[in-house]
Amino acid sequence: MRVPDADLFNPQSIMDSDFSPGGASASASVDPDFGFAFDDSNFSDRTLRIEIMPDLPETKSDGGGCCSIADWARNRKRRREDFKKENDFIGQSEEQILNCNLPYTVDGVTYENQDEEAMAMVEESPSDIGLNSNQIGNDSIYNNDSSKNMDCSKVLRVKTIHISSPILAAKSPFFYKLFSNGMKESEQRHVTLRIHASEETALLDLLSFMYSNTLSTTTPTALLDVLMAADKFEVASCMRYCSRLLRNLPMTCESALLYLDLPSSVLMADAVQPLTDAAKQFLAVRYKDITKFHEEVLNLPLTGIEAVFSSDDLQVASEDAVYDFVLKWARTHYPKLEERRGIFATRLSRVIRFPYMTCRKLKKVLTCIDFDPELASKVVLEALFFKSEMPHRQRALAAEEANATYRRFVERAYKYRPVKVVEFELPRQQCVVYLDLKREECTHLFPAGRVYSQAFHLGGQGFFLSAHCNMDQQSSFHCFGLFLGMQERGSVTFAVDYEFAARSKPTEDYVSKYKGNYTFTGGKAVGYRNLFGIPWTAFMSDDSIYFINGILHLRAELTIRQ
Repeated sequence: MRVPDADLFNPQSIMDSDFSPGGASASASVDPDFGFAFDDSNFSDRTLRIEIMPDLPETKSDGGGCCSIADWARNRKRRREDFKKENDFIGQSEEQILNCNLPYTVDGVTYENQDEEAMAMVEESPSDIGLNSNQIGNDSIYNNDSSKNMDCSKVLRVKTIHISSPILAAKSPFFYKLFSNGMKESEQRHVTLRIHASEETALLDLLSFMYSNTLSTTTPTALLDVLMAADKFEVASCMRYCSRLLRNLPMTCESALLYLDLPSSVLMADAVQPLTDAAKQFLAVRYKDITKFHEEVLNLPLTGIEAVFSSDDLQVASEDAVYDFVLKWARTHYPKLEERRGIFATRLSRVIRFPYMTCRKLKKVLTCIDFDPELASKVVLEALFFKSEMPHRQRALAAEEANATYRRFVERAYKYRPVKVVEFELPRQQCVVYLDLKREECTHLFPAGRVYSQAFHLGGQGFFLSAHCNMDQQSSFHCFGLFLGMQERGSVTFAVDYEFAARSKPTEDYVSKYKGNYTFTGGKAVGYRNLFGIPWTAFMSDDSIYFINGILHLRAELTIRQ
């Protein structure tokens, strides 16, 4: 297959051009199928010798294989811990031996392989027979004293496969570097890979895929094994293929969390991004209303919390409730203050949309010991600056984050709508409350819906606004109503003067609609069933004077009566 404008001697350009099943390139070109040449000496120029070593006892599954996602996750976690301890390399005069779980050295610097990545390691010279070392270049030597973790005397079995170096090099930068490093070892006809028994099936499936561009396995655990092998040997096309197959399988909370916990190498992040995006979306939809799954969400790991609370569609009372829940989760999972501050600084603060928290709650952030004082000041100041911006500027800031992962300035679908409040102490205690409703929100109120504002305070008492679609007093037609309520219940009484106003065209200034006074007792509300004195159809019409750029702007002024 000819790839236009691709550097055929650059493994990255070849890798990027690989056929992605189901992707946009599928209709334009398809990689040739070389399945007929797999393990066929007539079409091969090298021999791959695979030495299969026993798994460590604690990495073996009880049933001889992973039957579930949970089993796979547990075994992989143990294998990763063991692989980090293994640094074995054995040099031979006639062939290269690659232990795919080793660190490697370049210019005297050792690079640890933390995510099970395969490394192209070759011996320096036949004169180094019997040395435990790995060398790349002429002056870089890493002495390895941990070969006991993979003793060559414990080889369970050996598989020999005939391979074509051009086919493997075209699919994998790992094999490209191995076969084109400019040293005489790259001209050798024999290459030896040393792997654990648990990796055998996945590696053979991967090699077969590099020839045929397809896999015969379809189970989630087997696909995950191949995915990990493809990551290790840098076969991006296979990673994309596995990702597509896994996305097409039924998603569960268990599998979604596992996909989000896959290794985070650059190649993995690019190739498996559609899979992790699908996992995040699954968790966000499942836990959309966290009040129904409070304990279940509280037990989610960090990656799950990030997925759920990064969603714009999260159904919560307010951002204050998000803050309280995330704080509770952090105190449960990170009991040590230093660790908790660290996780807020690096991860958790990004999922809280501080600009939509109330000022009363923001004050508590400043004194919360779970936040580093510098971080607390930063997020609170940012929130206050946002609140002080004009509405059009706020919308512009939100639009700038449209494609961002963490969207601080984007408003969620709160059950209680955010309000802006201006408070005065003199000459009388007074507050001015601004409530904006989108046209779509008003549409959803018909025929008998209600939407409530977040709480605001005056004279130590909590109040709220509620917008209704209701029948007029004669029950002859639907209309828009606005009400003011007091939160406290019981024998508390509170006398206020109030005024409702709304912006209207053509001046777009606030125009007073109703004034009144009322002595509140706990749980009572006062307002007007038909705020604008017109039917619902006229209020919602395309030429309605009350919607400015699709927004209904309401204002309520409350003053404590002397």
